[in-house]
Amino acid sequence: MKQILTKALKKVDAIKKSGFTIYDKIEIGDKSYWLTSQELQVVLNHNLVGLNLVGLPLRTRSKKVKCEISAALGYPIPSSFKKTKPRFLGQKFDIYTQKSNNLQVWNEDLDLTRRYVLIKINDKDVISRIKVVSGSDLAPLDTTGTLTQKYQASIKNLKAKFELVNKTDTELIKKLCGKEVGKQSPTDGPLLGTLLPIKSLYEKLKPIVGASFIDPGAVQERNRGAELHRLVCKALGFSDYKDSGQFPDIRNQLLEVKLQTSPTIDLGLILPDTDALLDMEKINDSSIRHCDIRYAIFYGELKDGYVTITNLILTNGENFFDRMSKFEGKGLNKKIQIPLPKNYFEH
Repeated sequence: MKQILTKALKKVDAIKKSGFTIYDKIEIGDKSYWLTSQELQVVLNHNLVGLNLVGLPLRTRSKKVKCEISAALGYPIPSSFKKTKPRFLGQKFDIYTQKSNNLQVWNEDLDLTRRYVLIKINDKDVISRIKVVSGSDLAPLDTTGTLTQKYQASIKNLKAKFELVNKTDTELIKKLCGKEVGKQSPTDGPLLGTLLPIKSLYEKLKPIVGASFIDPGAVQERNRGAELHRLVCKALGFSDYKDSGQFPDIRNQLLEVKLQTSPTIDLGLILPDTDALLDMEKINDSSIRHCDIRYAIFYGELKDGYVTITNLILTNGENFFDRMSKFEGKGLNKKIQIPLPKNYFEH
């Protein structure tokens, strides 16, 4: 965490010297000025946690928070804040102050690539925690039905125990791969030379097939996924298990992990084969796209209180629909209510 803060503060200093305003657009992944979601979260927690907002009317409180965020990121504080979408146009994020765990987004759809800065205010009107997530990471938290159908796909003809859909990565990723996972955490951004080729990932993940773990229950999909996530981290050689709740699951290896106990795969709001850019720093001057992500799809059987992994399909986003069949979802409602989990701000 200290390393992330140090890196983030260097970017804050660079922004301060640049003369940029919060409305000057910065290229996603720019190594000098773009704060990744992880860096943005760390630097805002460093500067704003403990800020007392007691007694301030809602509108005044909102402006106070925006001013503090501008200063924390190295930007001059504007005399008034324009009604841009998003409000912090340059770093592509909106802010929401939360006393309750019911997040409400009014009069617009969730933006898949926009960042949402969620600011937790305690019962004493003091900022206690800040979390930064993308629209695509927020969408799976909807349990109320206010978000209509998202993208889904289905697995057809599941026969082989192991399937490697594409034997090589996308052309962009092939240039970045090395032979060994480094000493980073699973949630750290990928580095040049420590990304494993998709074939190596495949060989390391195959032994997970046959593994079993206790089934936490039919309404505990998230916990089921966490157990599989632990197995994947161990199989890839990471010394620890971490999950930021952001896409992709194993950020360090550009790997999304899915546990399926039925043929229908929930894809959220972004299709795997899109070339939309991911919120992470460029690697070797290359921006990472969603279609570059590798997908490890594990099929599991439920029996006698256990989940047993029976199949593995590994593919990248570019070739995802060579193997899976796509169903397209509908649009979003104008008012979106997302109940955040009770411990959401603790991770």
